[in-house]
Amino acid sequence: MRIASRIGLSLLGLALSSSANAATTVTGQITSSLILISSCQVNGAGGTTGLNFGALNFGTTNSLFTTASGQVLGGGGGALSILCSNGTTPTITVGAGANDGKSTGGARALYDGVANYVPYDLYTDSGFSTLLPVNGTINLAASTGTAQTVNIYGQAKGKAGLPAGTYTDTIAVQLTF
Repeated sequence: MRIASRIGLSLLGLALSSSANAATTVTGQITSSLILISSCQVNGAGGTTGLNFGALNFGTTNSLFTTASGQVLGGGGGALSILCSNGTTPTITVGAGANDGKSTGGARALYDGVANYVPYDLYTDSGFSTLLPVNGTINLAASTGTAQTVNIYGQAKGKAGLPAGTYTDTIAVQLTF
């Protein structure tokens, strides 16, 4: 009986130790999420304020010029480029300049910082037939995830008595999508 009780106790100890070391498995899940908001890039750069919509350079000419023209160019020397989220419909509003209405011959004016102004206007075509007025809008097609080119042209008009110098203006632009 002694042998039988030793074997019984050994088996009982073995059974208890193997159930204490048995692996337990639990299951669950990980939840993942991502929220995307509509956005746009102007000339390849994103942001919400202070974006560079490009530059309109009329070049260098003599002070007795009749007209000078240029195109708004974005980054890399190409036309203004707008890339917005798929399904959005962007609208560009070309607002007021710093010197609007200060010279006859154009709605806008370039200023030399002293007392002289060169009148100019903006257009949406290279033939200068479709005027883009102050606070005028350009409606773009619904975005498909591909950048859209926006052509804006300027034409400055010469006038008598303009001294040599550098003439500038800054125009507010708003992109809505």
